[in-house]
Amino acid sequence: MAKITEKQVSKEFADLVEGLEAPKTFTKGQIIEGIIISKSSGEMIIDVNGRAEGVVYGREMKLDGETFDKAEGETVLVYVVNPENDEGQVELSIRKTGTARKWFELREAKEKDKTIKVNVIEANTGGVIVEIGGGLRGFVPSSQLKNTRIYTQDNDYSNKKDATKQLQSKLAELIDEALEVKVMEINEDQSRVILSEKLVYSDADIEKRNETLENLKVGDTLKGKVTGIAPFGLFVNAEGLEGLVHISEVSWDKVKNPADFYKVDDEVEVQVIGLSDSGKRVAYSIKRLQDDPWKKIVQNYKVGQVVKGKVQSIADYGAFVKVDDGLNGLIHISELSNKLVKNPADIVSEGEDIGVMIISISDEDRHLGLSLKRLKANEATSSDDKQEASTESEDESTEEGSETSREMEGLDELLSDEAEEVKE
Repeated sequence: MAKITEKQVSKEFADLVEGLEAPKTFTKGQIIEGIIISKSSGEMIIDVNGRAEGVVYGREMKLDGETFDKAEGETVLVYVVNPENDEGQVELSIRKTGTARKWFELREAKEKDKTIKVNVIEANTGGVIVEIGGGLRGFVPSSQLKNTRIYTQDNDYSNKKDATKQLQSKLAELIDEALEVKVMEINEDQSRVILSEKLVYSDADIEKRNETLENLKVGDTLKGKVTGIAPFGLFVNAEGLEGLVHISEVSWDKVKNPADFYKVDDEVEVQVIGLSDSGKRVAYSIKRLQDDPWKKIVQNYKVGQVVKGKVQSIADYGAFVKVDDGLNGLIHISELSNKLVKNPADIVSEGEDIGVMIISISDEDRHLGLSLKRLKANEATSSDDKQEASTESEDESTEEGSETSREMEGLDELLSDEAEEVKE
């Protein structure tokens, strides 16, 4: 048996010491992490990986207006009150962790996919603002609220304006309600917290959702059902995976109100066009699975052609006109009239059938550039040409009449001379 030398022992001991992490020292006011070793009604012992254990006494264990629900063995954020008290312990406080503790809990909730409870305190057109605690607020977009809260079968989405009003009203009803949510996004530098109620699924929902997500990639096609309708698009649950069909992806035709195209519970086929954050953000498209009518229809039109169309809507900068199914164009305000136009509605009305001239065709933007004033100028030119042609015809007729008259006068003279010769 080989003899172990003193030098070898010294080296092994040095390696062991080098591998050990030195006990941490702390300063007053520092916020650190620790693991709860034991917990009673008046005292909590925390392992902070220091030279001594940490201790939290009495009221410092409590949170202002909140319930502390951490158990033994769990990680907790604590505030250093005294780096070393008379008993050699690190004196700590949970109560004083405030905002820092909330950021810690939010990061932990996101990493572990845990739910948190929040209270709705405000509502705006995009969603609801919630109180998280510790002075922090978060935002739940309307697209991340349960559809049953705000998009119900009795909603009347006859037009976008009414739909927006109804959505605002539904969101306002949520003020003072408690929501169970999951964390979608955190940005401490910008004090930004985005939350989702939709991500809180039942076990069956989660199983189906995870099964769908397992091999899902952008470009895949899924079958689903419309679960909600909003002014900005359709909510679709496709094989357990909730996503949004933005208004721009509902149809190749111009969509003002998604409810004009689909109703809640309609079955649809969707293509995945966006997938991020482990399926927490899913974007679908319906129109991309349909033939694009633009390519076929536009072949029948050319620049300079005069066409009929219906005014779909009016904006400050012009009027949108539907020329054919899937074929729309814009009459810019400068193309409405030769006179100065301040309000396009003074020239055309929504729903009006009008004739226009095509002045440009954009494959990239998939629309036509149209002109009303050039059509009228063209019609005026045509009218002038017809008038000029009519005048020329009358002049020619007059000249021909004069010539005929002169010829008749010559014939009379000739006949008169012949008659005189006969008499002689």
